Amino acid sequence: MSTATILTLRTALVASLMGSLLVQVGILPAIWRDLETAPLAWRVAAVSILALWVVCLQVVAVCVWRLVSMAAAEAVFSVGAFRFVDIVIGAITVAAVLTAGLATLLVPGDVAPGVVGLIYGAAVATGGVALVVVVMRSLLRKAIEMRTELDEVV
Repeated sequence: MSTATILTLRTALVASLMGSLLVQVGILPAIWRDLETAPLAWRVAAVSILALWVVCLQVVAVCVWRLVSMAAAEAVFSVGAFRFVDIVIGAITVAAVLTAGLATLLVPGDVAPGVVGLIYGAAVATGGVALVVVVMRSLLRKAIEMRTELDEVV
């Protein structure tokens, strides 16, 4: 992996983490205040879903950072990479479930059905991203097996 690619990806990850901290510190409390007229249980559920979704983003960013570090050190083709890939798959799956939960929370409200449908669509798309990472995990496993075989031959 080129130095420019690594630097660009790390810059994007830092921006993502900084933005997520801004959401946690500034935007989530504002959403909590904006929902003051909503029933308490609904308000807690909505803000909790959003907060957990942001945590999923942060977990993915940290794991990708670690995988980029492994790639930079040419150590990504090792069994240790699976731990981070598995965590990414789990975090993306949780984010998909949370997105569907948010859509479900909005169903009985005043939100337009099309908006709810779009949020459900986003949940399905997020689940699809998790499946893509599962496929990439299997490719990583195959690459590790091939590298191990090649090392034995050499």
